[in-house]
Amino acid sequence: MKPSVCRSPNFNQRRASLDMLVLHYTGMHTGEAALARLCDPEAEVSAHYLVWEDGRITQLVAEDKRAWHAGLGSWQGDTDLNSHSIGIEIVNGGHDVPGADGRPVPYPDAQIMAVIELSRDIVDRHAIPQDRIVGHSDIAPQRKRDPGEHFPWARLAEQGVGFWPDLAGDAPGRVLMGRGLGPGDRGEAVGRLHEELGTIGYAVPAQAVYQALTEAVVTAFQRRFRPERVTGQADLETIRAIMAVRKLVGR
Repeated sequence: MKPSVCRSPNFNQRRASLDMLVLHYTGMHTGEAALARLCDPEAEVSAHYLVWEDGRITQLVAEDKRAWHAGLGSWQGDTDLNSHSIGIEIVNGGHDVPGADGRPVPYPDAQIMAVIELSRDIVDRHAIPQDRIVGHSDIAPQRKRDPGEHFPWARLAEQGVGFWPDLAGDAPGRVLMGRGLGPGDRGEAVGRLHEELGTIGYAVPAQAVYQALTEAVVTAFQRRFRPERVTGQADLETIRAIMAVRKLVGR
């Protein structure tokens, strides 16, 4: 794996240690259009790498520099995520440029293989913890949807990039009963939901009220860990998945 190089002017110096990996989709019609924007000084956006549909990789910013890909966001209490992370943009129209069926276009196999190889190399060289490998929607759930529910996070986890809960294995310690939780709900159960999500890394409300931010965070969680049901409603299976991921994080 030897990336080509197309230097973007959009970077500055890091202000924190490098300990995160953030994955994005480009959300544009073509990779060429995305590359042009990532290298346009007026756009003021960039990433360290761009991965094309055929598996080619282009490096835009040196890893020791602070690329401008994460924007406003939070993870595990950190907020200057551009300083903490390496950003990988994956050429895919996502929700903004869907296919003929109205759904995001699947990521090609060659592209995902390249993302896995690149990610493993970055994670190994920089000793990035598995719980700090995230999608853009994880760190900015009210603004972003990428890399989307069509991104194969489970496949990456099989190859050592991030983790995936084994819901067929040991059940979480609590017995789950009822309809789950949704907008407007209040009380101890909502507070526990926020605590579990916050421990994983999501920025959640301080109040024990299922509000708009709660719904956005649950949606982001579902995009990654329960992609077959992206509703923003914390049904029992979603709560079970949240508890399982919380056990994997171990914080």
